[in-house]
Amino acid sequence: MSENKPALDLTAQAEELKTVLRGIGDDQLTRPTPCEDYVVGDLLEHVMGLTVAFRMAAEKSYGESPAGPPPPGSADRLDPEWRRLLPERLDALAEAWKEPAAWTGEAQAGGVTMPAEVCALVAADELLIHGWDLARATGQPYAGDPALTGAVFEFLRQSAEESGEGEGLFGPPVPVPSDAPLLDRAVGLSGRDPGWSAR
Repeated sequence: MSENKPALDLTAQAEELKTVLRGIGDDQLTRPTPCEDYVVGDLLEHVMGLTVAFRMAAEKSYGESPAGPPPPGSADRLDPEWRRLLPERLDALAEAWKEPAAWTGEAQAGGVTMPAEVCALVAADELLIHGWDLARATGQPYAGDPALTGAVFEFLRQSAEESGEGEGLFGPPVPVPSDAPLLDRAVGLSGRDPGWSAR
């Protein structure tokens, strides 16, 4: 990685997720999502928290952040102002990871300390995959930024290989044809079926 330029820019994927957010109606908050056991409102609350956690990780400014992993997302805790706050938090997250210093040393998120470059990839994965979750749950189109999707795919592929056969970072990978779009293959590696639809 260049000392003067971060390896990955989260901006385009943050913008894609912001587009999805604008298309979510209040009547869709209780819909199921591909993220098992989460309805749309739960997942939004989860994304509200992770955007802050991974921004703080980039800034190395942990403040009063909890030492352990966050609780599962819950629609009961979803801030009523999420439509205003979440786009702001996505912008701040993407901006924080533009700083070269964010990519140096170690970073902490969810109570886990890891190399900063790995933390950035986890943040990218969260944006890409949960954006896809929300788009699928609410019947919206969704695109992966090519550079970020490629980086997340490689990250998930390597994680699956290191975890052993039938395992993955977020559960057993779902088989996807090798000639499928890269986003579908990344989604499969995340333990989701790219063909998932709300029933």
